[in-house]
Amino acid sequence: MFSKMNHRKLPTISIVTPSYNQAGYLEATMKSILDQGYPNLEYIIMDGGSTDGSAEIIRKYSDRLTHWESAPDKGQADAIFRGFERATGEILCYVNSDDLLLPGSLERVGSWFQSNPAEEWVVGGSVLIDHEGKPIIRSRRGLPEADLGVKVTFKRLLLHNCGGFHQPASFWRRKAFEEIGGFDRALRFCFDYDLFFRLAKRKPSGRIRSFLAAFRYHPTSKTSTLDSVFHEENETLWRRYGKYAHDDDYINRIASKEKRCDEWRNRLIKLGLYLNILKCPHFFWDK
Repeated sequence: MFSKMNHRKLPTISIVTPSYNQAGYLEATMKSILDQGYPNLEYIIMDGGSTDGSAEIIRKYSDRLTHWESAPDKGQADAIFRGFERATGEILCYVNSDDLLLPGSLERVGSWFQSNPAEEWVVGGSVLIDHEGKPIIRSRRGLPEADLGVKVTFKRLLLHNCGGFHQPASFWRRKAFEEIGGFDRALRFCFDYDLFFRLAKRKPSGRIRSFLAAFRYHPTSKTSTLDSVFHEENETLWRRYGKYAHDDDYINRIASKEKRCDEWRNRLIKLGLYLNILKCPHFFWDK
């Protein structure tokens, strides 16, 4: 897939997977990353001392990992940050232990950063999957729920939250991550939202118009179980970054405009999938 010359030019991508008692999903996550065939990959797993057999799963792949450990931590953001401290890659990403990278995603990301040396971060598309790894279908035509990412700006994050993209399809340069101070490790849920705020304040994201990741919804996911924390930390960030410095009419007008754009974007994605113009990866649900 890659020429020897391409090997030397593609940046090293360091990926951290934080995990705690996710043995039911962890191996699929690991394989989706390790089987990419990307030549310059560092993969680190930070397990929080799981008691469900996760360590045994990780140990099976230990010869392909840059580092792994299984011990109590101070939370998800702390685990990921400590993983990044062990990494040396130019490009950083984290993939939770229930999400997946789609085939060829790292090649696309590495090539994008290679071709766009002035850009600091990028997002791509995601497919939404359920606890069985099957696409979430809400369309009468049987089409999966999916997005193709957006150009992420500070205003969009402030007045329209994180609509249009999902975290596992986001990648950043180490230099930018370090210069903005990394994660706010006091946050339990929205440390990625906070990171995106600070990245976007420096510079809007780039966009890769292809599916990079699968984002999993299931009954025990953090998204499902920490709803009150999610809303509390969102409120903290909105106040921190000045959402309420704008009047309600302005906020509602911008949010409404962005939502309409998202609705049309989603319709075009579904049309592209229906006409087979967009190729939706299906390797994990057709097995």
